[in-house]
Amino acid sequence: MGSTRRAFTPEYKEQSVAFVIDGGRPVAEVARNIGVHEMTLGKWVKVAREAAESGKNPDAPLGESERAELVRLRAESRDDKSAIAELRMQAAFAGRVATWFAKGRQ
Repeated sequence: MGSTRRAFTPEYKEQSVAFVIDGGRPVAEVARNIGVHEMTLGKWVKVAREAAESGKNPDAPLGESERAELVRLRAESRDDKSAIAELRMQAAFAGRVATWFAKGRQ
């Protein structure tokens, strides 16, 4: 049986984070009061604080250079995964060949 994930609106997250940051209340207390896991609220608060420090909105759309960088990194990741799969296949083949030759020597 799979678990169901609750979805929270951005407004709900903002209000919850405001209780912690603006209200000066502990994450554990606020999480308990609103019925959210403490780690979940802690992550929301961390993201909000990092966004405030950097001056960027984490939900803002990507700029053209950021989008190009993301496309480039995804392509590199695909290439790396292909290379890893190829090397694993070669290692498995080498292991089978070594086993075959080892049987012939005994």
